[in-house]
Amino acid sequence: MTENLKNISKTLSGWGRNSKAVVKILNPKDKEELQDIVLNSKKNSLIARGLGRSYGDAAQLNNGCVINLDYFQHIYLDKAKGILSAGGGVSFDNLLKKIIPEGFFLPVSPGTRNVTIGGAIAADVHGKNHHVNGSFGNHVINLLIVDGLGQIKYLSPSKDAKQSERDEFWATIGGMGLTGVIIEATFSLIPIKTSKISVDTSRHKDIDSLMEEMIVCDNKYQYSVAWLDTLNKSGRGILTCGNHASPEQLKNEVNIDNLLDYRPKSLATAPSFIPNGILNRLTVKAFNETYFRKAPKSREQELQDISSFFHPLDGIQEWNRVYGPKGFLQYQFVVPDSSAHLIKESLEIFRTIGIPSFLSVLKKFGEENSAFLSFPKKGWTLAVDIPISIPKLDRTLFELDIKIAEAGGRIYLAKDSRQTSDIFSLTYPRLNEWKAIQRSMDPKRIFSSDLSMRLNLT
Repeated sequence: MTENLKNISKTLSGWGRNSKAVVKILNPKDKEELQDIVLNSKKNSLIARGLGRSYGDAAQLNNGCVINLDYFQHIYLDKAKGILSAGGGVSFDNLLKKIIPEGFFLPVSPGTRNVTIGGAIAADVHGKNHHVNGSFGNHVINLLIVDGLGQIKYLSPSKDAKQSERDEFWATIGGMGLTGVIIEATFSLIPIKTSKISVDTSRHKDIDSLMEEMIVCDNKYQYSVAWLDTLNKSGRGILTCGNHASPEQLKNEVNIDNLLDYRPKSLATAPSFIPNGILNRLTVKAFNETYFRKAPKSREQELQDISSFFHPLDGIQEWNRVYGPKGFLQYQFVVPDSSAHLIKESLEIFRTIGIPSFLSVLKKFGEENSAFLSFPKKGWTLAVDIPISIPKLDRTLFELDIKIAEAGGRIYLAKDSRQTSDIFSLTYPRLNEWKAIQRSMDPKRIFSSDLSMRLNLT
């Protein structure tokens, strides 16, 4: 075994720090070493891992092996076609530093730039523009993966591809790394003329007026997101909408020498130890009050940097520490438009049990894509950060799970760390189709994760 493949034991967790796993780290330096790892692995022994931003147990395997793709860092930009090919280990952070100065932006950007290409595809990440651009998988042109037999496969959704190839492509998009290791992807980009976002902000005193305005804004903005105050009875919030700014909008700005300048900054690092309980109902209520009052009642065409608009929390390194050593979970679900009342109902449930969340986000989704296990579907999605220490949390969330399932909704796998296999199978209707394809791609059951074990995926 080469130096890069030496077994290094390490304790890992997801971003929520609520579920830990002891794993062995493998870091293959090329495709051949990766193939060798797969060919010599046992059942339920491998899962690929990017930068660890799945909140739960999706990218860990207790007593198993985790594959890093640190050596798969190549990037090729075709400016003429507006497409990019990159290794599975390339981070969005590095991609943005490469493509923004060239006049391009990612087709979909989640709330952090600290995710890899492989991880973004495995989770089929979404962003503030799903109502316009869909999720990341919508923009992928082709993939290279190493499957469970150690074979390198080229996958494409093209109509010219074989049906089996298209099925394997869509099983890999949103497949949580269980169909193989993504070593390269080619995808389309969004052309831009500046690195600024023109942002409109409005403050809403209750959830009803906020959701009404979000529906109107769907037709006016490429990007839209709302922050909610979960401790307020009315469900008040702040709506932020934006479009890529034009050069004309920047003509009166001073200190702008380069319209495509991109220099994200880290402002601080969270302390290494914060005691449980510091984020409680009183402290978060005070924060939420200040944050709501600080926002303008109405402000138009404010110019913001890409990093501050899309990735505000990245300015605080290791911000997940603020929830204390026990960690937290993020509960994110989607419900169809016909069940929009569940957004308001869930906020009331969270308020009743006193969930102290300073990060609660509401977005609108457009049409779902062809991926078997992709999370987004047309409707409303709510994400709430919840400290693990809340009394009766498990029971409360399970009861809400049932309501969501009965309404035709589902829970996001990249955020999940606690739903049951029964709820999961009820809410992802194409699960059995996916399982049949996954078994053909990994007949020896090599790929597995703590999430897949919990949900009976593999």
